[in-house]
Amino acid sequence: MFPLVYEINTRIWLLKLSRKYNRTITLGNIPEEEFTFFSSCCFDLVWLMGVWQPSQYSKAIATAHQGLRSSFLEHTALVQPADIAASPYSIPSYTVNEALGGEQELILFRQKLNACGIKLMLDFVPNHLALDNEWLPEHPEFFIPVSSEEQSQDPESGFEYTRGKYLAYGKDPYFAPWTDTLQLNYAEKGTHKMMTENLFRISALCDAVRCDVAMLILKSVFNTTWSNLGGPMQEEFWPRAIASVKHRHPGFLFLAESYWNKEWELQQQGFDFTYDKPFYDYLSSAPVNVEKLTGHMMAQWEYQKHLCRFIENHDEPRAAENIGLNNKAAALVLLTAPGMHLVHQDQMEGYRLKIPVQLLKQAPEPEDGELEKLYKTLFRLQKSQLFQNGQIEKLDLNGVSNSHCFGFHRFTEDEHAYVLANFNATGIAIEFYHPSLDLVAVDTLELLTTASDNKNDDIEFTENAIQVSLAPHEGIVITFRKRAVK
Repeated sequence: MFPLVYEINTRIWLLKLSRKYNRTITLGNIPEEEFTFFSSCCFDLVWLMGVWQPSQYSKAIATAHQGLRSSFLEHTALVQPADIAASPYSIPSYTVNEALGGEQELILFRQKLNACGIKLMLDFVPNHLALDNEWLPEHPEFFIPVSSEEQSQDPESGFEYTRGKYLAYGKDPYFAPWTDTLQLNYAEKGTHKMMTENLFRISALCDAVRCDVAMLILKSVFNTTWSNLGGPMQEEFWPRAIASVKHRHPGFLFLAESYWNKEWELQQQGFDFTYDKPFYDYLSSAPVNVEKLTGHMMAQWEYQKHLCRFIENHDEPRAAENIGLNNKAAALVLLTAPGMHLVHQDQMEGYRLKIPVQLLKQAPEPEDGELEKLYKTLFRLQKSQLFQNGQIEKLDLNGVSNSHCFGFHRFTEDEHAYVLANFNATGIAIEFYHPSLDLVAVDTLELLTTASDNKNDDIEFTENAIQVSLAPHEGIVITFRKRAVK
């Protein structure tokens, strides 16, 4: 019900494997040990980020970009042109990058994944295409036009694709444009058809897609941003496109990168899962916004069960660096909450340096063995029926109304779990009552803690109340299967 997804920066990963095994590794000759790793972690999907043909323009822009260069130098003291690649989100064609092994090797990789019971997820970028995409110059109507007058007012707004004619750069309306991309024009029916055909091409190669900035092509968002230049969008793109793909491939999954509280709208248009950015923001803030996090996680079940939760991905800072001392407790909350769970490459190992998506070098970092062990334990817990099917409700924690403590209850008819997290710099004693604790034998309680020591002896259980002391920055899960005391 709630898939566990592992995101891989494909180009970085293959180079890393090539060094590890002292031979060139592409998608067609991935060592069996890597598939064993995927299986041992109980991943349901592997997301290969960045498999599509790279853009020459995007590489050139990244190579000359001063702001990007500063982020590159965090990983390597000397940056060479060969260390820099095109953005994986500036796509000229939905053709598999030959440097990674090409289409046939991707198919082989997928087959090996599927044999392990794991599905493959790939990227779809609906909002924009690379400057050197395969549809120009024959189909400029697929893109947003910019008049010479508008261009003179804002020279950074568009790309001169032919003499005196301009097309708008791809853009999120709240940020500067992505100058290695062109904005697609969904006021044109031909754009809908062309991008649906791209989805057909992608869906023949994988089992799921992660749709980049999916909310940008909602009709309301598109028209607010672009109707003055490209005309009004008449029909939503997602419902028909998603239905068409699922008609060809029943069971195919759609994940939306979504912001601005557009999650419910995208779910209603057919997405199986949508990013849960509020969860990330509340949990990763300093201090943790317990009040808003609690309210958010008590939202309607039909909404919650279609959310994709994460504490890092390729767009966000590394959790070990950004969340810091609360990282283990945050991981525990993440993997015990309902919804899809997304884990980023090297997150389990506690890496701290965020990699720019245009960089092919990764700085070596020490690995956190304790964190990795905790993640693998949490992965197994996430697969239990209780956490796959259990409902959620708030826990009232006595005496901690002004603290940074947090808790919720997951439950089925027969199984229960209490998830508690202390995001304080000091320890705290928590007491809570719940009717599910009536007539429960104390020896049936099981405890998982993010602390290094086992603290089963620190739990006091009387009638329908539990008292437990939490260390600073500790998270715990108390589980039991209900049975009557004789």
